[in-house]
Amino acid sequence: MRTPAAGLTVCLLLQAGCSAAPTGRADGALRVMALDQCADQYVLALGEGHDLSLSPRADDPDSYLRAEAGGHRKVRPTLEAVVARAPDVVVRYWGGDAHLLAALERRGITVVTIADAPDYAAVEDNIARVAEALNREAEGEALISDMRGTLGRGAPGAGQAPVSALYLTSGGFTTGGGTLVDASLNAAGLENAADHAGYGPVRVERLAMDPPERFVLGFYDQVRADRRGAGRHPLVQGLVEARPHARLPAAVLTCPAWFMAEAVPALADLREAS
Repeated sequence: MRTPAAGLTVCLLLQAGCSAAPTGRADGALRVMALDQCADQYVLALGEGHDLSLSPRADDPDSYLRAEAGGHRKVRPTLEAVVARAPDVVVRYWGGDAHLLAALERRGITVVTIADAPDYAAVEDNIARVAEALNREAEGEALISDMRGTLGRGAPGAGQAPVSALYLTSGGFTTGGGTLVDASLNAAGLENAADHAGYGPVRVERLAMDPPERFVLGFYDQVRADRRGAGRHPLVQGLVEARPHARLPAAVLTCPAWFMAEAVPALADLREAS
């Protein structure tokens, strides 16, 4: 719990000699802090050799690189933690409130914000920006190259007609154009059955009257989540089991990152299912 004394210490530190970011250690290693689970994935993939501080969710079941998170310190994204760690670089997706971000700016700390990605070109931009901030450009290029190779393995052949599929979460939501899920469906030669942009709810009645050819299920591996969600309705489950479907684990869906590309070859198999 933050005490008045702790808050006063933070204020004094911010006012006295804390206006510039440190420059890392003599061996070139940087102090890097991730403010949320998505940022954890980027700094774990690109931050080898640096002094990493991860978010408390770095080793949760839906963290893609949870195994790699072992051995690294977990730090809550608070102002006190920033002062104590004195990071050179902070990486975030959604983590950090306005007060913390303003304090980082005042201190001159490099902050890299991972952007929402409507397609894989935007993921490449995210990788490149984090890699540059961590002085790991070669590693970033290698990660991008691997991602492109994975996408290529799921690409449809020339002249193949797309097959319709609906993405559905256990909570009963789907996603249309302008999202990485939509880009993944398209990369695998699937036509998104959602008729809207962005995320939105799916009505059970609509599925019953006009079921899609195929289903792509997301977050169903989180068995304790959305137990009463529309995606777990018995009627919906019956429709799913009667049609070709693929299941995408939460760990590849929670962050606009390169590992979402791993879904594309699986979706390509769904495209060929009968």
